[in-house]
Amino acid sequence: MAWDEERIAELERLWTEGYSTAEIGRRLDISKNAVVGKAHRLGLSSRPSPIKRSSQPRKSKPRTVQLEDLGPNMCRWPHGDPGDPDFQFCGKPIVPGKPYCEEHCQRAYVQPGKSSQNDDAA
Repeated sequence: MAWDEERIAELERLWTEGYSTAEIGRRLDISKNAVVGKAHRLGLSSRPSPIKRSSQPRKSKPRTVQLEDLGPNMCRWPHGDPGDPDFQFCGKPIVPGKPYCEEHCQRAYVQPGKSSQNDDAA
């Protein structure tokens, strides 16, 4: 397959308009790998991978609260070392009658003969 000036111009136009490499390949009747290779050789701006963007869940820091902000219906599962200035508590809504949220109740209350799913401490 030959890259003439017309095909290169079309590739550049579709690339800058944000079309996927697969769609550009379909429109030019070439493989998406050919599109990627030519775009790289032309020095076209790179774009974030749609696979990485959609398949990588964002890990957010768990919401925690300080002792003075801990209310009566908030999970009291500790986070960190009590001697550290950034020591906090979970703060999620509690399971009625328990001091912890659902997640931390599962960790705190292990039935006899069963091991905890997550034995590490907070």
